[in-house]
Amino acid sequence: MASEIVVIGGGTAGAQLARRLGYAGVSVTVLGEEPHAPYNRVLLAEVLAGRYGPEVIALPEVPVRRGVRATEVDRDRRLVHCADGTSVAYDRLVLATGSNPVLPPLRGIADGLPDGVHPFRTLDDCLALSEAVRPGISAVVVGGGLLGVSAARALAERGARVVLTQQGEHLMERQLDVSASKLLRAHLEAMGVEIHTECRVRGLRGTSVELADGYVLDSELVVLACGVRPRAGLARDAGLEVRHGIVVDDELRTSDPYIHAIGDCAEHAGVVHGLAGPALEQADVLASVLTGTAARYTGTRALTRLTLSGPGPLDLAAFGDPTPHPGDDVVQLTDATRGAYRKVVVRGDRLVGGVLLGDLRTVGELARTWEGDEPLPSTPLFHLLGGA
Repeated sequence: MASEIVVIGGGTAGAQLARRLGYAGVSVTVLGEEPHAPYNRVLLAEVLAGRYGPEVIALPEVPVRRGVRATEVDRDRRLVHCADGTSVAYDRLVLATGSNPVLPPLRGIADGLPDGVHPFRTLDDCLALSEAVRPGISAVVVGGGLLGVSAARALAERGARVVLTQQGEHLMERQLDVSASKLLRAHLEAMGVEIHTECRVRGLRGTSVELADGYVLDSELVVLACGVRPRAGLARDAGLEVRHGIVVDDELRTSDPYIHAIGDCAEHAGVVHGLAGPALEQADVLASVLTGTAARYTGTRALTRLTLSGPGPLDLAAFGDPTPHPGDDVVQLTDATRGAYRKVVVRGDRLVGGVLLGDLRTVGELARTWEGDEPLPSTPLFHLLGGA
């Protein structure tokens, strides 16, 4: 069993690992750069929308040295040096450094973000946006992925006049097919969100957004929601193997046998998940490894869920790849009256992807089948999708 365990990062993965080790009676030092107690990042949009207070999204308490930024990992001496001048010794080190928001190479932000331009990744980002937004304010959200859609919806709920720009052909391209994206777009437009797809942003003029065709969107508030990138600088500087993320094996071990990595910063089998579900699963596996119990991480089949309020709340679930390959079977049900859409892609006797919008009563069994990589049940899929 490892002693002197140090975790860099007090987010979802780091907090879960510390909690699991605490249950096993193992002491752990967690270095958290943010001044806040660990919180559920998935619910930040609910805080921005005014539905939850920051205290509601706090995770179960774990001891964290808050506001402490790790600046260097000395692998030879097994020390973590911190910005406050302290150093922490470790026998095993866990990097749970998460990810940073991607700031696109736009004109106008080379010297930093202008006043009124915000990323949307941390609780401080969320609180700054909450303070800035007010009914009637004009806002532009750059990025039409999961984060951008969540931010646009939250700002619209607060009464802002929102324009959402997306460089790709449709919203949430990573999770949704074209049909599902159209329903999502219609829902956001019904909330008053103006949407521009296939729209590339060239730069910022203060808080006004200049598009590639020269058109300028005048606004008072800009949110950059252009994705995230694994935060791997510490690992790279320490000489660990880094590709897209920090490369780990099935025991979440890096190229240094005394250092592990979990969560958004970790790359396992060529995949950086960047989602809460895999981060929690990795933390659970590593807790077993560090307490001497045989365990291996073999990957996570993650399901994305999102609830959008507004005129007729819209529930969304997506998993795998909803684009069929030749020979795949596709089962698709559409109810335009209720704004419902359900589609699954089947290869042999296995689900390989799916999208469900609207009534999600059927998502439970489909999710269990997908996440467990199990053969499909004998229940006909039309009945399963229809809830009959």
